[in-house]
Amino acid sequence: MKSLSMFVLSLLFLLVAFNPKSPSTFGQTPDHGGKIEAKYDGFNRETVITLRKMRISCGGAKALQTTLKDSCVSLSASIHAPGKQLDYVAHVTLQLIFETKDWDRRHALEQRELAIVADGETLRLGRMALVNQNVDTDRLIEVMKEVLEVSLSYKNFEKIARAEFVEMRVGSSEFALQRNNIAALRDLNNRIRF
Repeated sequence: MKSLSMFVLSLLFLLVAFNPKSPSTFGQTPDHGGKIEAKYDGFNRETVITLRKMRISCGGAKALQTTLKDSCVSLSASIHAPGKQLDYVAHVTLQLIFETKDWDRRHALEQRELAIVADGETLRLGRMALVNQNVDTDRLIEVMKEVLEVSLSYKNFEKIARAEFVEMRVGSSEFALQRNNIAALRDLNNRIRF
C-alpha cells in the first residue's frame, strides 16, 4: 500500500510539473511590456515577427543617459523570414519614432546616421530612411512625429538583442535603451529557431 501511494504521488507530481498548460517559468513570455506579433505576408512571401512601438524615453529624464530634451523616442523592430519558416532571417528592420513639440528637433538628411553601441562594440548601421513626418494634435497641442527606419543584418540585430547595455545615436540625438526595451528585443530574437 505504501508503494502504491508513493507511485500515485510521484505520478501526480510529474503531471503537475510537466503539464504544458500549468504555469511555469519555462516557456513564459518575459514581462517587458512590449507587444510581439507574427504574421505571414502573402504579397512579399515572408513571415514577419514585429515588436510593436515601445517607448524608450520621454522628456530627457535625468535618470536616463539622453540628449533628448522635450522629446519622446520609441522603437519598433521587425524580423523578416522568407516563406513560412522561422529558421532563416533575411533581414531586420528597426524604426525609431521621435515625437516633439519643437520642429527644430527634426533630423535633416545629413543627421540620420545611426550608430549603436552594444556592450562596448560600435555598430555603424548607415543612414536611416525617412518613413513618415507629420503633425499630430495631442490634447490640442501640436506634436511633430518623425519615423526613421533602417534595415540591418540579423547578425547585427542579434548583437543588440543579446547585449546588456545598448546606446543609440541618430545625428545629435543620443539615448540608452531601458532594461525592458532590451528584454523585448531579446524576446523578439528568441522567436527565431536556430
